[in-house]
Amino acid sequence: MRNGEIGYWMAQPDLDWPTAPSVDGDESVDVAIIGGGLTGLWTAWAIKQLDPHASVHVYEAEQLGYGASGRNGGWLSSKQIGLRSVLANGAGGRAGVVAMNERQKRAVYEVVDLLGADTIHARRGGALQVARSPSELARLRAYIDKSRQWSVAEEDLRLLSAEETSERVNMTRLVGGMYSPHCFTVDPARMVASLARLARDAGVELRSSARATAIQSGTFMVEGHTIRAGWIVIATEGYTSLQPNQRRAMLPMNSSMLITEPIAPADWKRIGWSEHEGVSSTAHTYFYGRPTVDGRIAIGGRGTPYNFAGSFDRPGRVDGKTIEALQATLDDLFPDVSMTPAHAWSGVLGILRDWSPYVDADEEAGILRVGGYAGQGVTGAYLGGQIAAELVLSRRTELSDSPWVRPLPSKWEPEPLRWIGANALYGVYGWADRLERHRNDGRTSALATIADKFARRG
Repeated sequence: MRNGEIGYWMAQPDLDWPTAPSVDGDESVDVAIIGGGLTGLWTAWAIKQLDPHASVHVYEAEQLGYGASGRNGGWLSSKQIGLRSVLANGAGGRAGVVAMNERQKRAVYEVVDLLGADTIHARRGGALQVARSPSELARLRAYIDKSRQWSVAEEDLRLLSAEETSERVNMTRLVGGMYSPHCFTVDPARMVASLARLARDAGVELRSSARATAIQSGTFMVEGHTIRAGWIVIATEGYTSLQPNQRRAMLPMNSSMLITEPIAPADWKRIGWSEHEGVSSTAHTYFYGRPTVDGRIAIGGRGTPYNFAGSFDRPGRVDGKTIEALQATLDDLFPDVSMTPAHAWSGVLGILRDWSPYVDADEEAGILRVGGYAGQGVTGAYLGGQIAAELVLSRRTELSDSPWVRPLPSKWEPEPLRWIGANALYGVYGWADRLERHRNDGRTSALATIADKFARRG
């Protein structure tokens, strides 16, 4: 089994990867974008759509898609990005949150149309969240009830019976589920490559092995070369914590994945999952998974959620305990199917202290920061990039007046409190899951409720 090496998606030998040379001299540009993942590339493309004459360069420290953009589970979903209660305090209030929810729903289809369903291996199976205990089913019911208060219709999100859920995916101990039709599973690396070609064809200059340092108003350095720009867009998501004065701005949370060898057709008949739904659990220590077009299962979960001082386990190696846990989850879900692990990897996603996205434009300094999608970045990056482009070019639409446009929220606690808190809370959530399975009475554990309040997720 392969471990790390960025991940399975990025290691595929048949990827059609666009050329992105390094920097070989000083450069001057209208808009310089730091970060060559989905947010940076969507921002660059969106700027060129609004102003084809603007010069736009993207600077990536490693290779395009090196971070979460190339390592994620491949869910292009309309799932709520951020906490509605938090975002409702911003521009547009409650109506702004509802409008953004509708915009997220349209976004998933727009992305597929722009990049090509076949090119990015997009399969529209919807998003299925499964309940495997009475307490989990109760939480799904409560979530749907709350979503109705935010104008989420039955056709967009509905409760499923145990039978309806198992007809989609035949897992053990199912008691129900929650389903939304607005989700595609995609190949993350092919998505980055397709988007990079789209941006390049629009006139964007792509740079790789171009690590930005000494970022300040109007200028930064790349390997001794000076880059001057009218606007600097910082789209580094979880890697933002590596920048000076940004260590506590965004928590780089680890998420790990395991993908199997191709599964035999007879076993797929037992599993079902023929519609390629993106499936997640309702447990506090949840998993997320999806089938691939070549007959594998990719499954993810937290493992070790946070490394001390935000350090990174590069290039994405996974510890043995996490690999065993992910394999055990597969064995628990599908005990009658033999699965062989093929590749495991990890990456980091950017989490703000209030678990909600932001786009913060400092017009005086000419610096814009964008990100904080908390695990929903495949769709969030598309919208964040459009908002960033509008703000840079002083265009105002419903998007650039949305609740996402707000200052950076409060910072995370200093170390060692951050490390203790992140890892201790994950342990508490694990205890809560075990207690709920033991009681089997439909009540959410008080441990999980308390943990949510400490994490500011409740």
